Amino acid sequence: MAENTAQRRFPPYERHVFICMNERPPDNPRGDCTSRGAGAVLERFKQLVDQLKLKPRIRAQKSGCLDTCELGVSVVVYPEAVWYKQVKPEDVDEIVQSHLVNGIPVERLRMHPAAPGDSARVKPIGSA
Repeated sequence: MAENTAQRRFPPYERHVFICMNERPPDNPRGDCTSRGAGAVLERFKQLVDQLKLKPRIRAQKSGCLDTCELGVSVVVYPEAVWYKQVKPEDVDEIVQSHLVNGIPVERLRMHPAAPGDSARVKPIGSA
């Protein structure tokens, strides 16, 4: 019976959010996400996931370098592989509600915007 329980739990998350927490020396021309406020972005994601009772459907966690630090705090959401740039703590509520809950990525923050005519919708998880 334990085997069936493990099978039902895979994959464990419907959406997995990675927030870049890379750090570089202060004189590095690319900068880094941590010095641009990634810690506050990560904490806001975690607060909302808890507050909206989205666990275990959604997991938000720090990541190592996403190699896009020159674009501000970087966030990527899987399985859709939607990349966000210049994310600030005040943007997180919109990303959670629009993308994670309702399945509509936030175009103004996307690193690679949807093509014209593409609805940009992804599978909503609802009920938050």
